Amino acid sequence: MKKKEIVLWSLVAVALAANIVVPKLRRAYSWERDLSQRLAVDFSRTRAEVKDWIAGYIPDVTDKQIDTWTDEGLLENMKIGGRTMYFHNAAPNLFRIVPELKAIKDSADIARDPSLADGRLRGKDSIDSAVIPLIRRDVTQALESGAGNPFIAQPRRMRVTFSVTVPANTLRRGSKLRCWLPYPREDVARQTGVRLIRAGIDSTDLPESKLRFSDPSCCHSSLYFEAKVKEGKPTRFYEVFEYVSAGEWHPVDPEKVLPYDTESADYKEYTAEKPTQVVFSDRIRHIADSLTEGITNPYLKAKAIYSWVDRFPWASAREYSTISNIPEYVLDVKHGDCGQQTLLFMTLCRAEGIPTRWQSGLMVHPGNANLHDWCEAYFEGYGWIPVDQSFGETSYGGLFYFGGIDPYRLVFNSDFGGELSPKKKYPRSETVDFQRGEVEWEGGNLYFHLWDYDFEIEYLD
Repeated sequence: MKKKEIVLWSLVAVALAANIVVPKLRRAYSWERDLSQRLAVDFSRTRAEVKDWIAGYIPDVTDKQIDTWTDEGLLENMKIGGRTMYFHNAAPNLFRIVPELKAIKDSADIARDPSLADGRLRGKDSIDSAVIPLIRRDVTQALESGAGNPFIAQPRRMRVTFSVTVPANTLRRGSKLRCWLPYPREDVARQTGVRLIRAGIDSTDLPESKLRFSDPSCCHSSLYFEAKVKEGKPTRFYEVFEYVSAGEWHPVDPEKVLPYDTESADYKEYTAEKPTQVVFSDRIRHIADSLTEGITNPYLKAKAIYSWVDRFPWASAREYSTISNIPEYVLDVKHGDCGQQTLLFMTLCRAEGIPTRWQSGLMVHPGNANLHDWCEAYFEGYGWIPVDQSFGETSYGGLFYFGGIDPYRLVFNSDFGGELSPKKKYPRSETVDFQRGEVEWEGGNLYFHLWDYDFEIEYLD
C-alpha cells in the first residue's frame, strides 16, 4: 500500500469511528478490521524515522546496522499495507534491550542530566532521585522489622485528579458518549480511606445520585459516565478522589509454607489457564519444569521463576489487545514491560501449581507516576503476597519486591480481561488491563488515539 493510501485509510478509520465524514462507508463491526487499524496505530514509524532517532545517540549508524537489528527483531516491525513499518517505540526499545547500546544511551543521558546518575529503578527507565531515599527507608524498615506478618509500612495519603477528554469534533453533535474512569479498589488491605471528592463532565460536578460505580465484584473498578457531544467543544470526564496506600512486606519462612488444599475453589481458579493470555503450552511447561527441577517447596519454586523472569529487560509495550498470547510474545522477543513480565511469571507459576492473581493500576512515585502492573502469589500459611516482577532485584532491597511492595501504588484491578460494569457494547481499547479508562459511543469503540487521558497526584501525607 502506498503512503497516500495509508493516509487515506487512516482518515477513513477516524471517519468511520466518528460517523461524520463518510457515513455511507459505515460497516458492521469486525474485530479483524479493528485489529488491523490498532496495529497501524502501533506500527507507525518509517525506517527513516527510526534511523534518525538512533542517530541521535549513534551519529554514524549505517543502513546495514538497521537491517541487522530489523532482521533480528531488535527493532520491532511488521508489514502494514505491504510496507515494513516499525513499532512507534522501536528505536528507544533498542537501547533498552541491547546492553552495549543501553550503556551508550545512559552515558549520553547522564551527561545531559547528571541527576540520572543517582540511581534507576527496575520496571521503568528512570525515577526521580528524590524518591529513592523514601523507598529505601520504607524497604529497610520493612525488612528489619519483626512486627507482624505482613508488615504494613509508611501509609501515604494522596489525592488524584483523573480525566479523559474527547477532543472537539471527534463525533457528530448529539452523539452519546459512554466513559469509564478507573477508580480505587476498596477490597485491598493496604489501600484504605478511599473517598470521592467530586466528579463530573466538562466543568460541572455531578451529584452523587447521578454517579454510577462499578459493582464491587467487578475486577475492574470504575466510575461510569454518559454525555452528549456538544458542537465544537471537547467532552471532559473527570474525578477527584483521595486514598491511603501503605507498603507491605511478608517475611516468608519457606519451611513454614504448608501444602496447598488442591481441592479448594480458589486453588483451582488461580492455578488454571485463562486463555488467551495464560496458556500452558509445551514451551511454558518445559521452562517451568526446568526452572523448578529438584525444588519441592512452592515458595522456592516461585522465587526461582521470579529470578529467571527478572533477566528479561523492560521495554515499552505495544498495545496488549494486539498480542494473542503475551507470555509467548515475551519469550519470542526476549523483553517485556511490567504487565508482560507479570503475565509470564503468573503463567509459569500456575503451570507449577502455584496460585497467582493479577493486580494493577498506577505507580505513583513522586516524579515518576505511570501505569503499572504487578501480581500476587499465594502460599499456604501466609496468604497472598505482592510480587512486582518488573522491579526485580534492587540495590537497596534485594528481592524485596518478591513478597513486598512500596506504598506508592494505586490499585484499580484485581484480575485482567474482565467485563466492565456496566458492560461495554464494543471491545475495549485495552482488552487485558484497565488503567487509562475506556470510551465508546453508539456507533463503536473510540480507540486510544481518538482521546486523551491525564492524572495528577497530590501528596497529602
